[in-house]
Amino acid sequence: MPDPMRIRATAKNGEVNVKVLMAHEMETGQRKDAAGKPIPAHFIKQVTATWQGKVVLSANWGTAIAKNPFLEFTFKGGKKGEKIQVTWNDNKGEKRSDEATIN
Repeated sequence: MPDPMRIRATAKNGEVNVKVLMAHEMETGQRKDAAGKPIPAHFIKQVTATWQGKVVLSANWGTAIAKNPFLEFTFKGGKKGEKIQVTWNDNKGEKRSDEATIN
């Protein structure tokens, strides 16, 4: 299973700022290893963030995202003590889901 995401969510003035650091290799499929063989593509395809059962962010990604991607977004309505959950799925069927408490 992939390493946990590092999620920080902070509420201020009726908005929640969320910062997420994901551990993922994000291979494009265009690089070659030391022997000259292509490294297979392995990248996050979809990221979803939910709060109170509502989707507050949905993103479709491709190969142009950097290794160990960082994502920051803001949404309205969250309060301190509530949970936000972030989930990603990649092109090899791996999935990771983590949550954080809003501070």
